[in-house]
Amino acid sequence: MRRRRYLLGIPVGAIAIAAVWASTHRLPRPLELGALPATTEPGEELSGGRGSVPDPGRNAFGRAPMNMPRTRWEDFHAGKRVFGRDWTDVDGPIQVGPLFNAPSCMTCHVKDGRGQPPASPSETPISLAFQLSGPDGRGPHPIYGAQLDVRHVDGTGAEGSVEVTHEEVTGRFASGETYVLHRPRYRFTQLSKGPLGEETRFSPRVAPANFGLGLLEAIPEAAVLAHEDSEDRDQNGISGRANRVRDAATGQTRMGRFGWKANQPTLHQQVAHALVTDMGLTTELYPREQGREAGEAAPPEVSPKELDALLIYARLVAVPKRRDWEAADVLRGKAVFGAIGCAGCHVGTVFETEDVPGFPELSGQHIRPYTDLLLHDMGEGLADDRPDGLATGTEWRTPPLWGVGLVKAVNGHTRFLHDGRARDLEEAVLWHGGEAAPAQERYTRLPLADRQALLAFLNSL
Repeated sequence: MRRRRYLLGIPVGAIAIAAVWASTHRLPRPLELGALPATTEPGEELSGGRGSVPDPGRNAFGRAPMNMPRTRWEDFHAGKRVFGRDWTDVDGPIQVGPLFNAPSCMTCHVKDGRGQPPASPSETPISLAFQLSGPDGRGPHPIYGAQLDVRHVDGTGAEGSVEVTHEEVTGRFASGETYVLHRPRYRFTQLSKGPLGEETRFSPRVAPANFGLGLLEAIPEAAVLAHEDSEDRDQNGISGRANRVRDAATGQTRMGRFGWKANQPTLHQQVAHALVTDMGLTTELYPREQGREAGEAAPPEVSPKELDALLIYARLVAVPKRRDWEAADVLRGKAVFGAIGCAGCHVGTVFETEDVPGFPELSGQHIRPYTDLLLHDMGEGLADDRPDGLATGTEWRTPPLWGVGLVKAVNGHTRFLHDGRARDLEEAVLWHGGEAAPAQERYTRLPLADRQALLAFLNSL
């Protein structure tokens, strides 16, 4: 059982009350909810520790940490140039592809931010990729490989395209207002190698934000595993567990941290895998392109020096500082967030990062990412029916919430969840099922003022 004196600034007594609400699925009377404390905590506005960036504008996600010395600027910006490089526009032979989904990291992670699904069925997906598996869900598709490539270089053809449509799902809040959700539907078209097959499993995954990754990697594994409760011993309906995946560099099994299903154990592997899968660019870690496992490996298309520069950048991109964290409605929303059960997975724990050799900016930081980095069953509504490591087809890693309130300012949209189906943060909450179903139900039964307060809290992150 987790033992903390405070969670999200709420005394454990209030959390105990919330656990009772979870077991009964009843919403407390307004007077009881109104009695919940709403206080600030020292340093809570610095979500990414001392490196947090006080920039609420369009460049909030692509900044160097505030605690980075000027002597590191050259290294940081060298990595940023690799991140923004268009690999179809290089001297000599074209290196990207020949099949790929994006010509640069920045194409999907625009301004280091979050991707979105196509705006219309006729638009080719840009920052929404489709991972593929055969009938058993394990291993790549026998014909199309691990991911459908929707772009190609001259002289070749794309593997296919995807039309994204939606159907409406309606509901009603207890206070009388109605809501409409969009459930995505996908149709694969123009397939160059024939049909995928009726039993093919696929997983649509939108590009996540690109900041704070070095801090997440620096959270001690023991601190993550302290939140594991796979058997739900505390009987709160939440049974998070770590994914266990193969480290491509060592061949050993390690805890997964990165990706929508925590299927990558290190930032090195996360970046190198994205290069080869999304862009067709080989590295020393992945020396062969997708679908070309046979034959002798050629020299890597992304040199070790370029990959090192990219990794320095990926580790150091800073987390934005919170806004309005002392406002009355934000504090109210913070209390509601904890009381209805959101903090069961999006934990308010202050993690202290371990020492990271060569990166004092990341070492010993007190951070609040609002994630436990664990897998949770999110129900059939969000299921992709595709296992990934230990993750089942209904399990997803808890995504960090830091920075969610700045997505519109940076990326010009408010699309959330693994496939971008949610058009705003409220829709993201309403799609929660499985272990999060009780919290979702309590949200729908909140008075309008408390729902608005909770959203104000999320937008302050």
